[in-house]
Amino acid sequence: MFSLEGKIAFVTGASQGIGEIIALQLARQGALVVCASLPSTEGDLQRVVSGIKAQGGQADYVTLDMLNAESIRAAVNTTVERHGGLHILVNNAGITKDKLMIQMKEDEFDLVLDVNLKGAWSATQAVAKTMMKQRWGRIINIASVVGQMGNAGQSNYATSKAGLIGLTKTVAREFASRNITCNAVAPGYIATAMTEQLSAAVKAEFNRQIPLGRMGTPEDVGAAVAFLATDEASYITGQTLAVNGGMLMP
Repeated sequence: MFSLEGKIAFVTGASQGIGEIIALQLARQGALVVCASLPSTEGDLQRVVSGIKAQGGQADYVTLDMLNAESIRAAVNTTVERHGGLHILVNNAGITKDKLMIQMKEDEFDLVLDVNLKGAWSATQAVAKTMMKQRWGRIINIASVVGQMGNAGQSNYATSKAGLIGLTKTVAREFASRNITCNAVAPGYIATAMTEQLSAAVKAEFNRQIPLGRMGTPEDVGAAVAFLATDEASYITGQTLAVNGGMLMP
C-alpha cells in the first residue's frame, strides 16, 4: 500500500522548506521526483536532489519562473522528455508580501496572486495533456488555513490561497473523466525556519489556538501530500485536506 513506484512527480518550490520535505516524502514512497524552483536556487535544488539520492531515492531538478507560463511549460516538457511521463504535480511554490490592506501596494497584491495562484494554474495547464493521455494523474495544491479563514495583513496571500481552493474544485470536475484527481492540502501553523525566529511568547500564543497544542511540521504536510498522490486516494477529488491540528474545523 501507498507505493508510488513508477510514478514521476513534479514539485514546485522544492528548493527548501515544505517543498523540500514533500519531495523527500514522495521519493520515499518510490516516486522519481523532479524538484523545480527558480534558477537562483539551483544550488539548493542540487542539494535536495543529492539528499534524496543519498536515501536511495530517485530525483532530478529543473529550473523555472512561476511568473512565466512559457518557463513553466518548458520545465514540464523537459521532465516528460527526460523521464517519459509526469503523473503527480504538487503546486507548492508560493510567496508572501504581508502588509495591512490600507498600506499594501497594488503590485504587491498582484505579485502574490501571480505566483501563488496564476503560477499554479499555468503549471496545471502545462501537465494536463500528458496526464490526460496517460489517463492517470494527481494534482495537489498547497493552500493554507488563511485561505479558509482570512488573516489580517495577508489580503493578497489569503486571496491567493482561497483562489487555489476554488481552482482545485474546478480542475477536479474538469479532469475527473480522465482518472485525474485534484485536491488541496491546507496547512495551519507549520514550524519552519521562519517560525523559529519568533519569540517564545508568540509561539505559545500560536499553540494556544491549536487543539493539539503544537505547530505542525513539514513532515505532517508531506505525509498528507504523499497519501493524496497514491492509488489508495483514487476516490478523493475536489477536497481540501486541513493539516492544522484542529485550529480550524470547517
